[in-house]
This record gives sequence, structure tokens and C-alpha cells, in this order.
Amino acid sequence: MTQPEALRSLLEAVANGKVSPEMALDSLKNLTYESVGDFAKIDHHRQLRTGFPEVIWGPGKTPDQIAQIMEVMRQSGSVVMATRISPDVYAALQKKVRELQYFELARICAITPSVIEPRFPGKIAILSAGTADLPVAEEAAVTAELSGFLVQRLWDVGVAGIHRLLNNRHLIDSASVLIVVAGMEGALPSVVAGLADCPVIAVPTSIGYGASFSGLAPLLTMLNSCAAGIGVVNIDNGFGAAVLAGQILRTSEKLRLASQTS
Repeated sequence: MTQPEALRSLLEAVANGKVSPEMALDSLKNLTYESVGDFAKIDHHRQLRTGFPEVIWGPGKTPDQIAQIMEVMRQSGSVVMATRISPDVYAALQKKVRELQYFELARICAITPSVIEPRFPGKIAILSAGTADLPVAEEAAVTAELSGFLVQRLWDVGVAGIHRLLNNRHLIDSASVLIVVAGMEGALPSVVAGLADCPVIAVPTSIGYGASFSGLAPLLTMLNSCAAGIGVVNIDNGFGAAVLAGQILRTSEKLRLASQTS
């Protein structure tokens, strides 16, 4: 009942007399949040408020806690996702949660339909500077795909071999939003933003030698970029970058639909 379409159908059924107000109230009793044991409260209303469901942060939770939360969430949404899941935690979850998928490089566990078609127009292109940045880049890619967006990947195109990026200029030109993931000195988002006519979301990673200070150096580089149109998320936050990119595309679609009705 947390999906807008399901809620609209329920209200129409009440208006048409097919569902009693008492039955509707029972369906909506957990709309705001639902307790799971004494350790979690699931924010079912988040999908309606923001367009994105609540997602489980894996670290710090036991496999049993994650499994219980997933079983409650699967009753209200078509996609249930948990991030930063290590292989050993996934192995434990497999025994507790049916139909669980694991995206190992992205470190994401999910319960999903067999096929997820893109539900929103536009394309999110995700670029990684180096192979070592791929876990963060894949976290962004999988999050965006599970959220219903079309994703295109371009890996290992950092500034140390700039020709690799320039040979794929067509991908930059065709993107609606760009997510650029880089560690070391973090220069790639500035280069990409100088070529692109769409928003660029920069993601610093903790990859680099000692002076990169576990991602602080690329973070500062990205914040101080001379290229306009760059937004920066936190270190290693591929998930946050994907949600921001999705919000940009959803807002664009809302504006397009509003212009058609005005």
C-alpha cells in the first residue's frame, strides 16, 4: 500500500463503494511506519514522500535483523534492498530470505521482480576513473537500476589515460545525468563536467596512496572544481549519488508533465 498506484486504487475503490472505510483503514494501519521487533521501525511512507523506498544499511546489523526487516519490507514494496552486505553476511541471509539476489561487486542484496524495466525517461551514465573504484561505481549502478532507471556503464577512463575517456565522448553526449566516481586526486569529474551539457554528480572514493587521506583529497578536489555544474556526495557514497541522479530525472519528468497540462 506504500506504492502510489496501489494507494490511488484503494481510494477509488472506497469512492466507488467497493471497499468499506473500515477495510481501507485496516490496509493503511502501517502506512507511516511499522515496528520490527524492538530494533527497527520501517518507514513505509518514504516511497510516497520521496519516490524512493527505505533501504537497509547492512553494517552494524546482524543477519537475523536484516532478514526480519527484509521480510517485513517485502510485503509493502516490489523491491527490497540492503547495501554494504559482505559475502559472509549474504551466505547467512540466503538461509533466511527466499528469492534473494546478491550483487557481489556492488555489495547489495535485493528482493526484486524477475525483470525490472526502466520506469523513468532519461539515462544515467556512470563513469569510474579506475578499476579499484568499481565497488562504489557498481553500488551506484545497481541502486539506479533497482530504482527503475536506465544505466550505462563506462569503467576505467581516468585522467592518467585521457584518450580512453575522449574515445567515449558519445556516451557523455547521450547522458541525461552523469555520475563520475574517482579516487586518487579526483580530477575526472572536472574533466567530464567540462565536456558535458548535463548535471555531473561526483563521487570521491577512498582509493589512493597515503596523501589521499582515505578519500579526503579527491573530495576536496571535487568541491574545489573549476568546472560548473558539479554536485559532490560523500566519500564512497555510490548509493547517495544514484538517488540524487534519480531525483534529477524524476523532477525533469514532473516538469515535462506539468508543461503539458498548463
